[in-house]
Amino acid sequence: MAIVGAAECDLGSTGKSTLTLQTQAVTRALADAGLTLADVDGLATTGVSRFSTTQLAEYLGQQPRWVDSTFVGGSAAEMMVARATQAIDAGQASTVVISFASNQRSARSRSLGGIVEHTPEAQFEAPYGPLYPLSYYAMAAQQYFHRYGGTREKLAEIAVAAREWALLNPAAFRYGAGPLTVDDVLAAPMVSSPLTVADCCLVTDGGGAVVLTTLDRARDLRHPPVRVLGYGERSTNTSMTAVEDLTVTGARESAREAFARAGITPADVDVLEVYDSFTITAALSIEALGFCGPGEVLDFIQGGRIRPGGELALDTSGGGLSYCHPGQYGVLLLVEAVRQLRGEAGARQVPDARVAVAHGTGGILSTHATVVLGVR
Repeated sequence: MAIVGAAECDLGSTGKSTLTLQTQAVTRALADAGLTLADVDGLATTGVSRFSTTQLAEYLGQQPRWVDSTFVGGSAAEMMVARATQAIDAGQASTVVISFASNQRSARSRSLGGIVEHTPEAQFEAPYGPLYPLSYYAMAAQQYFHRYGGTREKLAEIAVAAREWALLNPAAFRYGAGPLTVDDVLAAPMVSSPLTVADCCLVTDGGGAVVLTTLDRARDLRHPPVRVLGYGERSTNTSMTAVEDLTVTGARESAREAFARAGITPADVDVLEVYDSFTITAALSIEALGFCGPGEVLDFIQGGRIRPGGELALDTSGGGLSYCHPGQYGVLLLVEAVRQLRGEAGARQVPDARVAVAHGTGGILSTHATVVLGVR
């Protein structure tokens, strides 16, 4: 299977409805592929309502023969790539659009990022008044520091590098904001120790879509096909109460399976797009995906390695920290990966990019999905 179209909707503070933004994402991705809504018979989306695919399909005037509304937070789009690939292979659909968008900044809400549910395990956590999901990721950072001796200064490199990439991306929310320094990150208001405001993702409107079809059909379309080489996923927990070790995530197994299907190793990856809801999210993902050993990531990312021109091109759009974060960022990881592999990223283009990995994280390190894409 192959991705043949990719696009963003309007980003930032748009004043538009979620369905309007979803429609923009879908129609722009189809136009990018040289297709129309008449070509689509599969639809995957989440975040509109409890009946996301039904509502979006009606709004678009569609009656798809295959749908997916998997709701697992920020890893949903990567999981949907697997579902769509399997559906097309089984003959349930021929062309599938995966989309997500929200207007959470215009609506002044973080609700699409998750809320504390009234679950049995919540009784053990809610009395402490955690900020959801920030305080939970802060606990993961604290445990990582305690176990491996990391520092806030070293973790701040994730945010600093993301800003450097965003300064090369005119669509980024922080495009005109100027560079960010480690001292800036450390001096930003503390929200949940050890994470400051600068360790946290943006709150923006936005979203995107990708279009998948068969490799044979893809060869006749507008752009060279970006092949789906592999995928893997893990769902591990709802609450932190169930987690024995906050420094070990399901990304290890999702990546292992995705890389095995694709027949690659981390050394083969030219572009790495990981979910950076917080700086610690990205750090744990880099380590879990095998780019360095346990306890090594904070040293591994130093020295400009993940900045433009470094050895590991990480979150090249600017990521959720400096580019866009509409509540579930996973689809935009795919959009950026496709653009890099097609050589369309402009000033932030990674030279000769042939293999890209998009890795989504949802909930409180709850769901993990890895997709390997390539143009080889």
